[in-house]
Amino acid sequence: MKYFLKLIRAKNLLIIVMTMIGVAVYLMKSNSYQKVDFHYLDYFLLIFSTMIIAAAGNVINDYFDVKADRINKPEKVIIAKFMKPRWAILWHWTFNLVAFLIAVYLSVKYETLIFVFVHLLSINLLWFYSVQLKRKLIISNLIIAFLTALVPLLSVWFFKVLNESSIPFSPYREESWSTYLDYSFIYFLAICAFIQNFAREINKDIHDIQGDLVAHVQSLPMKIGKEKAAYLTIILIQIPLILFIFGFYLFDWFQVNKVTMILLLLSGAVNFTSALLYIIKKESTLTWINHLMKWSMFFGLICLFSNSL
Repeated sequence: MKYFLKLIRAKNLLIIVMTMIGVAVYLMKSNSYQKVDFHYLDYFLLIFSTMIIAAAGNVINDYFDVKADRINKPEKVIIAKFMKPRWAILWHWTFNLVAFLIAVYLSVKYETLIFVFVHLLSINLLWFYSVQLKRKLIISNLIIAFLTALVPLLSVWFFKVLNESSIPFSPYREESWSTYLDYSFIYFLAICAFIQNFAREINKDIHDIQGDLVAHVQSLPMKIGKEKAAYLTIILIQIPLILFIFGFYLFDWFQVNKVTMILLLLSGAVNFTSALLYIIKKESTLTWINHLMKWSMFFGLICLFSNSL
């Protein structure tokens, strides 16, 4: 069981669950959805299906990454060491089948194709990412960042369906300014999640250069060099703070309370500290930067709950 939980990245799956619960708590507290009849069981199924798709992606990624992982992180190799490869494939397809059936149920019930579309898109992207796209320059990083940002958006689309809008971002449905503000904060966090995870994937590639050479992976650090890739990482992680300053202080794109404001500024401060650490000590701080980026994303996750207070 211990190795199975490591294989599916149980901690990362917990973040997915907390993110979708956070979006639900935030939107249920908002003025736009206080009168909406929330379907708890269906939302639980949506969370569960999203979680097991991610688990399936982690399994198939490790299945195709055994050779590289024996060099980059031999202590974390599970497939072929603690689990037979055929069992890994079986778990992968079982997870995906269950998730797809849940998506079909939700799409039929709410008369929208959005759930089937997003689930199929995610399943296929994770498969082709592991089989081929992981070896393509930048594309692999963008896929993981995109799928991460998709998690809170999927929750928003569920609420839109409940609110009698079967087409997400429909131009034919007029929404109040308060509803727009409710959505815009989630969109802001989704954009930040995309940028933060894109930067984190580049940082991980810097660590994995030796194994990527063996696996014939064409990563960005291999193309432009470790130092330039590191500088790109620390530039990218400053963007969320800039977006917050522009979006909140200058254009009033969304509303946050004082606790959330402190958390967002703290998240930005952590990213700024990462940049200073690298400038001062260069390569020896790359592992620390990876940990700090996790803390920055954690503060962003907590914002979903704090802004509901």
